[in-house]
This record gives sequence, structure tokens and C-alpha cells, in this order.
Amino acid sequence: MDARELVTVKISSEAAGYISITQVVVQQMPLIELVETILGVTGKHTERVRETLRLGVLVAGGARYRWQGWEEDAGSIRGLLEAFPDSDPSRAFREDLCLRAVLSGPRCRVEIPRKIAAARPLLRGRSFWDALMAMAGAAQPHYVEYSYRQKADCFHVDLDRGMNAVLLEAAKLLCHRGLRVRVASGDFDRIELHAAR
Repeated sequence: MDARELVTVKISSEAAGYISITQVVVQQMPLIELVETILGVTGKHTERVRETLRLGVLVAGGARYRWQGWEEDAGSIRGLLEAFPDSDPSRAFREDLCLRAVLSGPRCRVEIPRKIAAARPLLRGRSFWDALMAMAGAAQPHYVEYSYRQKADCFHVDLDRGMNAVLLEAAKLLCHRGLRVRVASGDFDRIELHAAR
């Protein structure tokens, strides 16, 4: 990799339409941070990362990133990518490392951060997070991949009707009213769990 440590990046919102004008932010981004953002879209694929750096444009989430692209040899890119974790199917799920859960179904997706789900309702001995982790632990989540976008290992639990009913009942333990309504009215078939390294 060349000597550049900082890359001048222009960041704008992808929500900008034909008539609306969006603000463009120009910032000096550490190269390693830019590559981490690229990995969230391309995955750990040397040629795709190399091509993205050359093109100088990336759309990630609701943002568009632009920079002066440059050519880089594949060996340098591989060396840079060694700093990032690989997927590791041998990793077991650990509740203490779990950062968030995502409940998903045919028509819904609800992201639940641990901090919010772990809040205990008044005069209750357990939280929604406790119920969720008990269910996940019993189901033995299976490893999917390391997500560069989430900066976490992803695990899945497939829900059957009985587990979904338990989940909907446990929604009463959520202190956040809006989240409680979304979970209680959902029809979920999977829990995605994100665990830190």
C-alpha cells in the first residue's frame, strides 16, 4: 500500500432527490477506516476492494462516499486486509458478547440493542433480553459469518411457532413502548444475533 494514511473523502446522503439539495461533508478519513467501510459492502474480496479504491466511489447505507481513486496492486490490498477479522465457523455463541438482536419475518425487521432490551420493568425480576438469551441459548444459535458492516460475528436462530409465541409474550417486558408494540405485533421466523469479538 502506498504511504497515504489519510484519504480526503466527500460524504453525502443518498436520500437526496432530483429537487432536494443535500449537504456534502468533506473529511480526512484514515485509510483503514475507509477500507473497513468498503468491506461492509464488498466483503473481504481483494479484487472488489481494489476496484472500489480505484473507482473512488461507494454507497453504504444511506451515504455516498467519494474520493480521488488510485491504482493499488493486489498484494498490497491483501496485506491491508490481514488487519481485519475473518469469518470463523468454529466460534460458539457467547451471550456476554452479544451486542444486539434482530428479529425478522416475512414482512418485518426489528433491531433491538442489548442496552434497551436489558432494561427491567418495575417490579420484574427479568428483562426481555434475559428471555431472549434464554431462548437463544436453548436453541444453540448457528454461526453465519463475520459482518464488517456490523463489526460482529453473526449467529442465527430459526424460530418455530412455539418459540415465536414465547417471544411475543416476552415483549411485555420491554420498557420502550414503541419497541414493545413492534415486537408484540410481529410475526418472526428468525433471530439474528451480533456478537463482538
